[in-house]
Amino acid sequence: MNSDHGIYSFVGSEHLLTPSIVIVHELVQQNLELMVRIAGRADRLRPHCKTHKMSAMVRWQQQMGIQHFKAATVAEVEMLAREHVTDVFLAYPLVGPNIARVARLQQKYPDTQLLLNVDRSAGITSLGAAMSAAGHKVGVVLDLDVGMHRTGAAIGDAALRLYQQIDKTPGLTPAGLHVYDGHRRQATLTERLAAVREDFVKVLEFRDRCVASGCPVPRLICGGTPTFPAFAQLDEPTIELSPGTCVFADAGYGHHFPDLGFTPAAVMLTRVVSIPEDGTVTCDLGYKSVASDPPMETRVVFPQLPDMRILLHSEEHLTFQTAEWQHLKPGDVLIGIPWHICPTIAMHRDAVVVRAGRVVDRWEVTARDRVLSI
Repeated sequence: MNSDHGIYSFVGSEHLLTPSIVIVHELVQQNLELMVRIAGRADRLRPHCKTHKMSAMVRWQQQMGIQHFKAATVAEVEMLAREHVTDVFLAYPLVGPNIARVARLQQKYPDTQLLLNVDRSAGITSLGAAMSAAGHKVGVVLDLDVGMHRTGAAIGDAALRLYQQIDKTPGLTPAGLHVYDGHRRQATLTERLAAVREDFVKVLEFRDRCVASGCPVPRLICGGTPTFPAFAQLDEPTIELSPGTCVFADAGYGHHFPDLGFTPAAVMLTRVVSIPEDGTVTCDLGYKSVASDPPMETRVVFPQLPDMRILLHSEEHLTFQTAEWQHLKPGDVLIGIPWHICPTIAMHRDAVVVRAGRVVDRWEVTARDRVLSI
């Protein structure tokens, strides 16, 4: 079979172990430039690091003028602090031992301003007690539920009381509102913009109630990758835009949101290991190396094999049908675009970086584990 992988072609694939992640430097650069262009300027951005979990990517974004970041785990926060990021929002409700971990982290990295996420009264009380005991004062962002019903407080009187509680709690200071709308997955940007505008009217009304009650609301941390361009169009100076997946992109986002314009930049290198019968091929891309949360038929896309149909996905094997099977043999290299890149990245310790068609580096997936040092 023709070994040309188009924009993913590079020299030296025969020396690399499979399965492994390959990051195409030029495509990441293109995605980052597009992200800043959509935002209008770098200081409007608070990109999520959950997709890449890589110190190298943090440094790259810093070089582009991005100074505010968002994280999902304490390990990701520590990764960002190690890279001297001074403003980090941990967008996850803290419970149990993680509260004490964050207090220790703030002590270890005093130059990093932490913003913490809450959606309940008990969480505010626990955070305040831990931070006061440690001698810290941290910003706390109220997580609003605008329709996803995963976390967050519904907009209304109870949410206002929560925000006022933050203001009154020693060790904490009210730092804004978190408006995540992962349920907004309309097919066109026009539809997503209309949905965002409808939600945002309620958010602004609630923001104004908080301010009128004497509690400052310095920022509105808004959206994810699908609604990122919609929030970018809103004329509200306190909005901080929080795309994440777009830095690497994937086949799923390309299918559902082609209007975004981001190109998959992190792909899987895999090899054919068997041709068990005519028309059937097996490669070494099991669900321990590529995300298995999408439906089985959409876990990976091989650009070279547009007719590929997945038959079986197990721990270390991916078996599929293709009319091109006669042109394949065990040992042949294939490039696959994951349908969901975020959990795929977290399965690997590092990634190969390709630039100008050659392997130039390896990047550690720094925050792959749940604990770095704290």
